Amino acid sequence: QVELVESGGGLVQTGGSLRLSCAASGRTFGSYSMGWFRQAPGKEREFVAAISWAGGRIDYADSVKGRFTISRDNYNNRLYLQMNSLKPEDTAVYYCAADRNYGLRTANYAYWGQGTQVTVSS
Repeated sequence: QVELVESGGGLVQTGGSLRLSCAASGRTFGSYSMGWFRQAPGKEREFVAAISWAGGRIDYADSVKGRFTISRDNYNNRLYLQMNSLKPEDTAVYYCAADRNYGLRTANYAYWGQGTQVTVSS
């Protein structure tokens, strides 16, 4: 089992950048695939990015390709999401998630953090 805590959200202007972090508990972080998801008001939670346990496989949603970068530090049990060129439509609560298996859907992930709010002003 793994516990996840996100941080790094906030208010930023269009075109700005933020770096989200996800701290994971436990000694087996390196064996989990990790993902970032987001949920805007009135919308379903959607996939943003995923990274396999060793970082050999990475996927992004089309809406964030070229702007967001997912990375992980298995030594320090950390997952990151670098977000550049932010747009108002990126406004959402961002969640990190973990699972033994790799996937791009919310149903693929068993463990979730509480989320961190990202607001992009126009």
